[in-house]
Amino acid sequence: MQRSILDRIYLLFLLVLLSSFLIIIVVTSVSTRRTLSAEKVETLRNETKLVARQTIGLYLNGDISDDELSEALEYYSDILNADFWYVDSYGRMIAISNKKSIKGEGNSSGTASDADPQHISGVEYDKIPANIFELDKNYKLGEEFTETGSFYELYSADVLTINLPLIFSQFDAAGNEVRSNGGALICHASITSVNSLLLNIYGMIYIPCLFIILVSFVLLWFLSRRVIQPVKRLSSVAKAYSEGNFDEKTGIDSNDELGQLAKSMEYMADEFSKLEQYRHDFISNISHDFRSPLTSIKGYVEAILDGTIPPEMQDRYLGIVLNETKRLTKLTQGLLDLNNFDLYGQYLKLSKFDVAELINPMLNTFEIKCIEKNIAIYMNNSAEDTEVYADQTKIQQVIYNLIDNALKFTPEGKRIFISITDLGKKLKISVKDEGIGMDEETSRKIWTRFYKGDQSRGKDKGGSGLGLAIIKEIIKAHNETIEVSSNPGEGSDFYFTLTKASSVEIEE
Repeated sequence: MQRSILDRIYLLFLLVLLSSFLIIIVVTSVSTRRTLSAEKVETLRNETKLVARQTIGLYLNGDISDDELSEALEYYSDILNADFWYVDSYGRMIAISNKKSIKGEGNSSGTASDADPQHISGVEYDKIPANIFELDKNYKLGEEFTETGSFYELYSADVLTINLPLIFSQFDAAGNEVRSNGGALICHASITSVNSLLLNIYGMIYIPCLFIILVSFVLLWFLSRRVIQPVKRLSSVAKAYSEGNFDEKTGIDSNDELGQLAKSMEYMADEFSKLEQYRHDFISNISHDFRSPLTSIKGYVEAILDGTIPPEMQDRYLGIVLNETKRLTKLTQGLLDLNNFDLYGQYLKLSKFDVAELINPMLNTFEIKCIEKNIAIYMNNSAEDTEVYADQTKIQQVIYNLIDNALKFTPEGKRIFISITDLGKKLKISVKDEGIGMDEETSRKIWTRFYKGDQSRGKDKGGSGLGLAIIKEIIKAHNETIEVSSNPGEGSDFYFTLTKASSVEIEE
């Protein structure tokens, strides 16, 4: 079964989150257990010292008996929830909490056989020897240490053991202080309190975190569905487009990135649906543009050959035939240029030149047309530095075609404005007319090869529909932009940019 992207992301997110959660649990558990254990040890050590001061000192001074010592240890055992064993300096078990004194004639076996059922972690009193060294002859009675375990398997569960050596000071008859070894007070405390505290911490921290994770996954599932459903819809629509069904709609109207993608796909489908019409128009236009001059050439040549045109008028009609052949040559060259642009890109001969000096003499070539149509051309240069770095011949072709195009669509008595504007590192060259203008859809299509709408034909039917397409390719090859701003009845403004020569590092 093939999993969707969402499923893979969801599973990956789940694995990462759970792994991170487990690592956090392990690290925090170990750290917390160590901290709690250290606090437990410190607390138990202080409690053992307190019990030693309150009981063992009195016993060693002879103020209390063995049984009273056991009762005192039992009292503190109940309060502190711990077992206390007093061992003298010879290792003998003198008193054990929750158990009467094991020293005396009543215990002939020398072991604590009379076990009290009330004790902390299931200690087996019948296994407690009369001397601590019977458990371990190397037992460090005189050293303070802490250990965790069953204490020589006397407890059925692990306990925390503190061995506190006792050193007491006495004064002799001369008043001198005499320090004596008073044995050790051994304290055993259950570590279940640490485990219980850890469980409480788990309950307070990890369970809410786990709940938050579960809620997050539910929210992620719902949110991801809101994202993945449009994506699946886009995938389905894209498949329909690939099969040629361009009428399929995405149905996504949101203003986010998915909505923009859906609108772009629908626009693309709409353009693809018009591709057949474009192809038909392309064939129709190119056939018309080739057939018209060929028909004229054929008609005039036949008329000359059969004598319809008298010899004295043949030169005139041969001139017409020559103009038609030039028109065919120009059309063919335009097609070849565009084809080469597609295959190899534009080949540019870049150089420095003054674009203002390029435009001024070019206006003279349109003088006759301007006089015939009573059209005035105005030149406005607001830039001080008009030297650019570009292909002079091709830029000349661009400006010539734009002015020629403006003359075609500008009615008699109107004006054309050519301007150069400084944009910092670039120059903006604009050719604006007071002609018939275009709507938004036509403004988008005029760059299409062979596109000649009713407006773009104007009164001049001789256009091939390749001029603006060639212009756009030339400007594109210069890594510049060309745009048009137009409204019906308000004329059109074609403008493009060129990089200043002063802004380019040119290798000499």
